[in-house]
Amino acid sequence: MTRTPTARPALAPRVEGALPGPRSAEFLEHQRQWESSARAYPRHLPIAIAGAEGSYLWDMDGNVFVDFLAGAGVLSLGHNHPELVHAATEQMHVLTHGLDFPTAAKREFVDAQLSMLPPGLSSRMRMHFCGPGGANAVDAAIKLCKTATGRGDLVSFQGGFHGSSHAAMALTGLVAQKRPIANGVPGVHFFPYSYCARCPVGLSPDTCATNCVGLLERSLRDPNGGIPLPAAVILEMVQGEGGIIPADRDFVRRVRALTAELDIPLVVDEVQTGCGRTGTWFAFEHYDIEPDVIIASKALSGMGLPVAVIFYDRRLDGWAPGAHTGTFRGNQAAFAAGAAAVRIIRRDDVLGNVRQRGRQLAQRLGALHGDVWVREVRGLGLMWGIELADPRDGRPAGGYARAVQAYALQHGLIVELGGRDDSVIRLMPPLTVTAEEIDLACAILLDAIERCGPPQ
Repeated sequence: MTRTPTARPALAPRVEGALPGPRSAEFLEHQRQWESSARAYPRHLPIAIAGAEGSYLWDMDGNVFVDFLAGAGVLSLGHNHPELVHAATEQMHVLTHGLDFPTAAKREFVDAQLSMLPPGLSSRMRMHFCGPGGANAVDAAIKLCKTATGRGDLVSFQGGFHGSSHAAMALTGLVAQKRPIANGVPGVHFFPYSYCARCPVGLSPDTCATNCVGLLERSLRDPNGGIPLPAAVILEMVQGEGGIIPADRDFVRRVRALTAELDIPLVVDEVQTGCGRTGTWFAFEHYDIEPDVIIASKALSGMGLPVAVIFYDRRLDGWAPGAHTGTFRGNQAAFAAGAAAVRIIRRDDVLGNVRQRGRQLAQRLGALHGDVWVREVRGLGLMWGIELADPRDGRPAGGYARAVQAYALQHGLIVELGGRDDSVIRLMPPLTVTAEEIDLACAILLDAIERCGPPQ
């Protein structure tokens, strides 16, 4: 069996025959026999990937797909961006692994990342390099805040997702993931998030911030509220796995004001929203706030090489040497690629493209607003969700969404699902996606929603 893919096909959506094709089926069967039962994506997207370029990938059978998953948001500049491949390859001839020693590649990466922060914030921030994934950075952020404050409790929000490690999972709203794991990390308190399409407190969305933040404010200020002053409040500006739910602006600003008043570090999880995904470098910039800790990972290298960091206010730096380590926190190839990615994003006005293509998506998806099975279309930049629900009782239409996903894949488009019962179709293309590719993807998706039809 050859290890390398066949020649690069023409880059246009094309699927011949039922999926998976015979070669993909062979690879999927090998995976089923030898890999963990925890494998996820291939269960709903049954293909074996042979190669990729830009916004496209192709499978072992030569089928070509427009990729609106983009490595779950990792591939900000698309698959195999030639300049990033060159930067990483050149660095690999010099040094590949450096623990936490200073290197030229690391210094360039640090300077590039700090330069993308708002000026008032960058001057007071420090960076810590964690293990290779976002959950490692979440763990680091929580340890930092507990060390700095001497407190132990934490506040998170319903619907949030912060990772699958033991500690990060404790901060995640998804109950099914936590149910089999006894004796989870204690001291985590969940509060309503501003999910106005499904108001978590069952009141009018017009009073969203009053409803959601009001409960948090009263609980933390009440000496008989049952919650000790927490070590941190952790918040996503846009809940990704929770269903692409941008937070209400007033909700975010009041959470920031409350945490500042009570001297509680505000941790903003930008693992999925960071590095330009929403049209600003970090999503919190849309809300005109300054967090105390920023968690970043997925798109930092621009090409899928793993790296994770936290930025944090210098006043929180009470760590002793070695207080939080990770063998793979010195990925020099990722640093080289990440510095190059920042240069490219600035040079090519990639954030401008995110904003333009985001407006294009909003316009194309606007055709769904009259569909009674579409509860809401929402998003920010190039991070969009289409929530499907039964208009008779509001129940999430996960089966309908899964049928749409399967139809779209069969016609050359990869999308992921999320939210309650996987009822939200999620769109996260590369930040370099073109207008033509947006039109192609939307044509397939709108056709899928129409042709699959709602369940009877």
